[in-house]
Amino acid sequence: MPQSKTYNYPPKLSIFRFFKDAEGVRRNPIPYHKKYFERFGDSFSIKIGKSRHIILSRDNDVAQYILQKNHKNYHKSKFQSVYLSKYLGKGLLTVDGEFWLKQRRLIQPAFHKQKMNQLVENMKTTIASELEGIISNEKVDLFPVMSELAFNVVAKSLFQFSIADEKLDRIKYIIEAVQNFLIKEIRLPHKAWWFSITGQVKKHLQLAEENNEIIRGIIEERTASKTEVNDLLNMLLETRYEDTGEGMSIEQLIDEIKILFIAGHETTANALTFTLYLLGNHLDVQQKILDEILKVEFESKDIVEQLQKMTYINAVLNESMRLYPPAWITDRQNVEDDTLGEFNIKKDTLIGVSFYELHRNPKYWENPDNFNPDRFLGEQKKHSMQYFYPFGAGPRMCIGAGFAIYEMCLAISHVVKKYKIMSVGDTVNFNPLITLKPVGIEVVFSER
Repeated sequence: MPQSKTYNYPPKLSIFRFFKDAEGVRRNPIPYHKKYFERFGDSFSIKIGKSRHIILSRDNDVAQYILQKNHKNYHKSKFQSVYLSKYLGKGLLTVDGEFWLKQRRLIQPAFHKQKMNQLVENMKTTIASELEGIISNEKVDLFPVMSELAFNVVAKSLFQFSIADEKLDRIKYIIEAVQNFLIKEIRLPHKAWWFSITGQVKKHLQLAEENNEIIRGIIEERTASKTEVNDLLNMLLETRYEDTGEGMSIEQLIDEIKILFIAGHETTANALTFTLYLLGNHLDVQQKILDEILKVEFESKDIVEQLQKMTYINAVLNESMRLYPPAWITDRQNVEDDTLGEFNIKKDTLIGVSFYELHRNPKYWENPDNFNPDRFLGEQKKHSMQYFYPFGAGPRMCIGAGFAIYEMCLAISHVVKKYKIMSVGDTVNFNPLITLKPVGIEVVFSER
């Protein structure tokens, strides 16, 4: 390519300012992002060294372009493909290109609506038994309760009967330990040498390997038993590649199962925590949900039909995920030079799209900081959906979106029918890690 090519980037945040704020950004980037967007507009850039650039955006056109319109030129960043795959292996979340496409085509049918409908009964039973232990009339820290619930729903949907509780507890412990260490590695890159010589990297790689072995054991037991079980593991074992007619290798299946555990449990736990907290501060909305549940249950005894009629609960969930998107940011790197709106960008530019900020961008949303489920009802819904990314967008949109919506609707309807929820305080604290993690969010449940 001739050297005369001119590149231009969105307004630049000075590297001096970037490093001055670095400690605060590391702890919680969101307030800083907000400040920079208000100062520079909907996209800004940072120049690293002589020629590397990072762009951060809350512009819907940028999101649409890199995730949908020209997605083939935008691969997941090294952070996702290198850091995550070190511990999580090569599953849908961490791979790109032809291999990703092949895996997506293979796994997609297991998440087809009819298949999800078969899991619903089991899901409902798990949710009911998980929520039996809720303590009423006392402050409850919501996230641990929702995390346990979401983890067990994924586990029981994946492996309906074939897993002992101690194995499940071990998988959960390993996933959390590895993820916490991963955050440290990403946020403190200058300490990589220290993590290595103190044996922390080795320890977490061994934990990841132990996790692989537990899952391998479950798969081998299932294939040896020859029993037909209506769960996701069975659906994944039945999948076949179009070109060869063969199933996934055990190694690949292990990697995909790990991704389903991680992607499927924490994001849902986050969304449920924020939603129940918002309901505890909006008793009118809570009442409307209760009215809808009673109406839906009166009209039909079939769970799938009930779920399809829960329009108001869906709107509430959407509005909660607009304000607090569980996957709050995504990033891509362009494979070739490209034109992004009015900017000519060099290949390997890192582009981050903050869904958290896009979902609160006053250009797209009226009173963006207000909780208003009506945005996702009737005519307003069409407008809102254009600027809404709770599960990403484009070909890489979350494969388990339908599963998550079913699970969250069932959990919310179960809780609201049984309890009145009151939130403690009116400030929402969170920690923007890989997902937007709620911190210290408390509510009081009182039986209806």
